[in-house]
Amino acid sequence: MKRTVDFKKNATNIFFHILTQCNLKCRHCYINPSQHGTKTLGKEEIYDWLKFFSDKNKEANVIFLGGEPTLNPDLSYGIKKAGELGYSSITIDTNGYLFNDILNKIKPSEVDFISFSLDGASPETNDPIRGKGVFDTCTKGIKNAVDKGFTTSLIYTVSSENIHELENMYDLVKDLGISRFFIQVIGIRGSADKKGSSLQLTKELWENTVPDIADKIAKDHKIIVTYPKVFLNEGEKFECAGLVADNYFLFPNNRIYKCPLCEDYPIHSYEFKKDHLEKNSGITESSLFDLDIPEGCVLNKIIQPGNLSYDKEGRPFYKIACCMLKEEISYL
Repeated sequence: MKRTVDFKKNATNIFFHILTQCNLKCRHCYINPSQHGTKTLGKEEIYDWLKFFSDKNKEANVIFLGGEPTLNPDLSYGIKKAGELGYSSITIDTNGYLFNDILNKIKPSEVDFISFSLDGASPETNDPIRGKGVFDTCTKGIKNAVDKGFTTSLIYTVSSENIHELENMYDLVKDLGISRFFIQVIGIRGSADKKGSSLQLTKELWENTVPDIADKIAKDHKIIVTYPKVFLNEGEKFECAGLVADNYFLFPNNRIYKCPLCEDYPIHSYEFKKDHLEKNSGITESSLFDLDIPEGCVLNKIIQPGNLSYDKEGRPFYKIACCMLKEEISYL
């Protein structure tokens, strides 16, 4: 059954980039060292950030990100501390190389999901996007994690370069023992910005492909499948997560964004100052959240307008949803 997942208003969600270093150079990577820095956070800083955000709401969720988070030797420390601080869910997003013997430093009971990124159902599609040999390494990493009892999820970032192979994920998801499948839409920032809107999908291609494949995988394999709403239907109201949800995108140079679309620009809402958030003055991303435009998301209109379409009078045919609005399919 499909449902639109409403923004959580009483939970804090932190997307915690504990470093920006990575062993890969994926063609659509959103990390931008000139904006996000090159620092690797140590134990003290990891704890300070986790402690602060765990106190904001009764429910707090953390996703450890990079770069490649397993390159940070203190990731296992962060996982354990997040558990001690009472985080409701703890996730690692990884490219599958699983550095620093991470699977032997944490227990399956200490993390809710290890989430792996693949952008093809075969090396022929995945590796030109993510790097030579990545498909084989990542799938081996998934099997190793499953064998050790970890719950795994899979992220497939859909673009014009790999949407043709999304249907082939049907068998791979089952074969790998995946418990949750995320279909993500390409964001035109970081490395992807160099190719521009040619990577983005039209409304017709997205809607004629993604929902049906997601439904089939969820129904047949009895797992939860999630994907972004992207395009609003006629009459649906646009709502910005930046105004109603408690989401924070944390970077090791102390920048904190409320919207991931803005991460290529120095317009972050806050900076972290040891034990508090300091709100930035002047024009920031937050200044744009409540702007009402016919296209829906104003930041999509400014930063990645290639998924918009207009009639002869210049009126948009549809609205773009907030990038944090998700559709979830489950037959459990």
